[in-house]
Amino acid sequence: MRRPKPLLLTLSSLLLLGFSTHTGAAGPAQVAKADPHLWLEAVNSPAGFDKASRASILAYALALQDMQKLSDSDMLTAFKIKSVNRASVAKWLSQELKNTLANYQHAAETCAEADWTCVGDTETSQALLDKAADANGKLPPPLRAWRAKLDGFTHAYLAEQLRLAALFPKVSSEIDRFSDREWTGDSLPDRQFFLSFDDGPSAPNGNSDDTLAMLKKQGKSAVFFVLGENLKKRVDRTKAATVASLYQGQCVASHGWEHQSHAKWGQWQDSIKRTQALLQDTLAEKQVMPLFRPPYGQRKADSGAFFEAQGLHVALWNLDSQDWNSHVTPDDIQSRMLTLMLIKRHGVMLFHDVHPKAKTALPVLFEEVGGAVAWGDCAQLRQF
Repeated sequence: MRRPKPLLLTLSSLLLLGFSTHTGAAGPAQVAKADPHLWLEAVNSPAGFDKASRASILAYALALQDMQKLSDSDMLTAFKIKSVNRASVAKWLSQELKNTLANYQHAAETCAEADWTCVGDTETSQALLDKAADANGKLPPPLRAWRAKLDGFTHAYLAEQLRLAALFPKVSSEIDRFSDREWTGDSLPDRQFFLSFDDGPSAPNGNSDDTLAMLKKQGKSAVFFVLGENLKKRVDRTKAATVASLYQGQCVASHGWEHQSHAKWGQWQDSIKRTQALLQDTLAEKQVMPLFRPPYGQRKADSGAFFEAQGLHVALWNLDSQDWNSHVTPDDIQSRMLTLMLIKRHGVMLFHDVHPKAKTALPVLFEEVGGAVAWGDCAQLRQF
C-alpha cells in the first residue's frame, strides 16, 4: 500500500482543522477523532493491548516525522496564530519522538513471531522511523480502513499539540513544564493511568454527583480539581459534612477560586490560598491532595517559589479528552481516549465532571481495555 506524500497530507489536514477560542483558552474547532473499532482484534488483554499499541505507535511515529517538516509559515496559517516559538516546537517534537520510541519498546516486550507489528530492534528514534515505514508496506489489507482513520487522527492530534508548543511559554499550557514542582503524567510507569476531573462541583444532584456515583460503581478513583467558588456554593446549599461524604473514596485538589487564567490574573495567589483554606475546612485531611491544577494549564513561569512555599505541586495532564468541546460526543471521547492510551501507554487523563459526557464514555472505555492496563488509585499521585 502506497502511503500519501507526508507533507501534502499534513498541510491539507491542518488547513481543514480550524481552531477556536473556548472561554479564553485556544482549542480545536475540529477535535482529533479516531475509530479504534476498525482494529479487528480485542485490546482487553495485555498481549492484545500491546499489539494494537505497536501498530498505533508505528503510525504515530510516521506522523511525527511528517510534522517535523512543517515550516513556521505553515503553522502560522494552520494554527491561526501570530508567531511561532520554533525552539519550543523543536523541543516538544524531539521529546515526543523520544517518548514514542520508549513506548514502542515497552509494547514490543510481548512480541511474537510472524507479527507485522514487531519490527525488530529499535535502539534509536531513526531506527523506529525506518522500521515504521517498512511496516507500513506490510499492513494487512483488512486494516487499511483502520490505518486511514488513524492517519487522520494522528495528524489532527499532533496539530493540537504543536499549536500549544508554538505558543509556549507566551501562552503556558500542559505542553511543557517550568520546574520540577510540575508534572504532566509523562513519567508514569508503563500501562498505568489516572483519572482527573476539573471545574466541579456542580449543583446538588448534578453531573458531579452522577460522575462520582459512576466511579463508585466502577470501583475507580480520581482527583477532582474543584473551583473554590463552586465548592463554597455547594457547602452553603448543603453543609461541609455532606460535601465530604460526596467525595468519600476520592481525592480533591484545587483548581483555583475562579476559572480564569492564573498567568494573567492579579489575584492568582489569593485564589489559590482561599481555595486551599476552604478545602481544608470542608474535607478530611486524607481527602485533600497538595496539588493545584491551573485553569487552561496557564500559570506564571516564575511561580515555582510560591507553590513551594504553599507545599503544592502543579498538576497538569497528558491525555486530554476534550469533553468540554461541543464538537465531540461520548462515543468520540471513548474512541479518542482509547487511541491515545494505545499510543501513549500511560498518563493522567483530563475530564470535566460538570459536563455529562465522561460519565457515559468512561464505563465503555473501562470495558474495552478490561485488565490490559492499571487504573491508579488517586492517592498515589501524592508521590509525583
